[in-house]
Amino acid sequence: LSLQDFDFYEIHEAFSGQVLCALKAWESDDYCTRVLKRDKSLGSIDLTKLNIKGGSVALGHPYAATGTRIVGNLAKMLHEKSNARGLISICTAGGMGVAAILESV
Repeated sequence: LSLQDFDFYEIHEAFSGQVLCALKAWESDDYCTRVLKRDKSLGSIDLTKLNIKGGSVALGHPYAATGTRIVGNLAKMLHEKSNARGLISICTAGGMGVAAILESV
């Protein structure tokens, strides 16, 4: 499974520049080999599939509810499209993060 194998990407925008930095890092061979210990970069994603119903900057970021909002948005989009796959990425306080893959069947 590669980064490009998703129909939807829901990436939490704690700060507007944060998503842009993550996308740039995924495309960087240097960052991915040095920091992520990968053989090469993760590559780019189709930006038309990113936060298509709006991200945290547009919809809001209610603490303790953002994860539920993001999972709910993706679940609804997957319900509307058969055999689809979505990737969730959420940063959290203290430098932690969560990623999840959801699929419709």
